Amino acid sequence: MALIITARRMRMYFQNHRIIVRTNYPIVKILTKPDLARRMIGWTIELSEFHIQYQPRGAIKSQAIADFAAELTTSSAETEHSSWILYVDGSSNERSCGAGVVLEGPGEIVIEQALKFDFKASNNQAEYEAILAGLRLAQELEITKLICKSDSRLVIGQLNDEYEVRESFLQRYYHLVKQSMSTFSEISMQHVRRDHNTRADALSRLATTKCKGMHRSVIHVTLARPSIDLQECLTTDTESTWITPIKQYLLDGTCSPLGEKTMKLQAARFVLIGDDLYRRGYTQPLLKCLTPDQASYVIQELHEGICGTHSGARTMAAKVFRAGYYWPTVQGDCTNFVQKCLKCQEFGTLSHQKPEELHFMLSPWPFVQWGMDIIGPFAPGKGQCKFLLVGIDYFTKWIEAEPLTAITARNVQNFVWKNIVCRFGLPQIIITDNGRQFTDRTLAEFYEKLHIKHIASSVEHPQTNGQEEAANKVILNELKKRLGPAKGNWTEELLEVLWAYRCTPQTTTQETPYSLTYGTEAMIPVEIGEPSLRRQTLDLDLNKESLSVGLDLINELRDKCKIREEACKIRAARRYNSKVKPRLFHKGDLVWRMRSSARKEGGKFSSN
Repeated sequence: MALIITARRMRMYFQNHRIIVRTNYPIVKILTKPDLARRMIGWTIELSEFHIQYQPRGAIKSQAIADFAAELTTSSAETEHSSWILYVDGSSNERSCGAGVVLEGPGEIVIEQALKFDFKASNNQAEYEAILAGLRLAQELEITKLICKSDSRLVIGQLNDEYEVRESFLQRYYHLVKQSMSTFSEISMQHVRRDHNTRADALSRLATTKCKGMHRSVIHVTLARPSIDLQECLTTDTESTWITPIKQYLLDGTCSPLGEKTMKLQAARFVLIGDDLYRRGYTQPLLKCLTPDQASYVIQELHEGICGTHSGARTMAAKVFRAGYYWPTVQGDCTNFVQKCLKCQEFGTLSHQKPEELHFMLSPWPFVQWGMDIIGPFAPGKGQCKFLLVGIDYFTKWIEAEPLTAITARNVQNFVWKNIVCRFGLPQIIITDNGRQFTDRTLAEFYEKLHIKHIASSVEHPQTNGQEEAANKVILNELKKRLGPAKGNWTEELLEVLWAYRCTPQTTTQETPYSLTYGTEAMIPVEIGEPSLRRQTLDLDLNKESLSVGLDLINELRDKCKIREEACKIRAARRYNSKVKPRLFHKGDLVWRMRSSARKEGGKFSSN
């Protein structure tokens, strides 16, 4: 196969010249065997067009290049799935600075590199330069998976985002290394002890002590200048902050002509002591003024440092002043930091304040807007009924209910047709939750034929159908009080509960559902047991005339009830909204969600 590949890639030479193949393998005998396999027959025919002469191999030295190529070549699968290990170390002393790089790969491949710096560098800068040199070497070798090891705990901690990078020139190195790391598919930074990094340490010292003509087995590179622009770092350090104009005014009295009056008023509360600016405060005599970078460090240390308690924004701002620091946006910066603190959100107390204002719904006319819901399962009642389908009109508060043995879309359709359409006419809107019996395709076609609009409440907020939920609560509470130990009699007690509710004045309308439906008050059983005035003076002819007059006046009564209902709901919304703490979210925001099994994993120490 090696001979076939060589002949294909060097076909022009094989065709124009006589080729001599030196090998100890019996290739001629193999190709001339009568019982060759299919592929071997093809190879024999392919090689027959060339003038090839086979000779036995001579001394071992003549085969050294081929042996070296065969040993160095690794399979693509091995190279793809194996990771290279990079050892780096930086060295800095009074005489010179340098770095050492050791790159180990599969198949016992080792590449060593020593770097000498022609510029003065600190220990941390030398460590970053060593890492950058190692990453560049790995990129030249087209390595995709790399494990970088160094004995500098500070540098590795900064690259793993465990430590904060404060110095400006180290921040530049940090971003440059992060940018180089993004070119690898898999890369990790690991800290090792100094005794496990002796080879890279020796190379770094070797670079600082190398003499001419020595160490030719190691790649030696000299860096003429740092990998970052130090002039840009110095410019960054002297950026203008809110302290700069005040300090400049206190030093030489220079300021902008447009803000001269304002600067005089502001600078009166500041004093310059040495190179630091202080502000005369109320909690402390002098408060040290901080730049944004210094303020960020102070906030983080006070919030989650050794003396930090993950306190709120106002408490943390008070601790800043008590510690003797000041900057103009203390309260806002503390608020933003607390809102973005991961631990405060994960382990903080759950807020039960209303997040959004109350939205109430009004029905324009009786029996135009209905709400439906299902209660159950109950104890089996008469006819093995376990569920209760309830419907309520949003205007008159009239309730219709029917016991069911099973909750199906067919039963819901029969309830709408018999209890709503045939008794009160076609409604305009029916509001339900997202139960499968309410969102059935057959039921949707039934609504579409009758031109009834079906509205489903939100999946995450089923309280949208609040009127129906209130009706369910009234029916359940009254059934509990009436049943006692006989829980299976709820179907017999249901009619009495509905009759009692229909004859009870409602808070929002100040009228009974019966009067808003039929134009007059119903004769309740107590007026028969103990006759009332209208029972004693009952005249059927006069009563019939009064009922007709009541039907003519019912529209005015309904208009008054509509005004009363709206006023009552506005008062309830005003009281509800007074306790609302708005929490607005936008698309793409990440929010915490409480887990139902939060306390089952870590006990008292688990998050919410």
